[in-house]
Amino acid sequence: MAARSRRYRLGGGPGTAGRLRDLSAQAVTDWYGPPVTPAAKTAAADVLLLVTELVAHAVRRGGAPYELRLDRSADGVWVQVSDTAPGRPLPQDEHRSRPAPCCLYLIQRLAAAWGSVPREHGRTVWCEVPFPSADPSARAV
Repeated sequence: MAARSRRYRLGGGPGTAGRLRDLSAQAVTDWYGPPVTPAAKTAAADVLLLVTELVAHAVRRGGAPYELRLDRSADGVWVQVSDTAPGRPLPQDEHRSRPAPCCLYLIQRLAAAWGSVPREHGRTVWCEVPFPSADPSARAV
């Protein structure tokens, strides 16, 4: 069985988001197999999109993302990006007609849960993506 946690140190630079999507896609495939149902395809796409969004959010807020961590839980995939950006992430203001570029609009819409944890030099922003299991008896513990 594949490890239930993956941790990647980020070097930054052009192509970082693409490399992280590739690594995330491999982790999801290792854990769940190739997505074949519509629900699994959507969940796999959401993981990749949210990895990209968390990294982009760190950069937009003036921080340098330095670690991506993916964890398989009983109900899905936890995505965590640690960065050097100051302060807490800004949630989407529900009264705006358009999402602000510094907000976590897609994370709020696609993730089952999200939040942040302060670190000595920055923070870790996380989200959970529900993932349907092809075999309900094969759920992670």
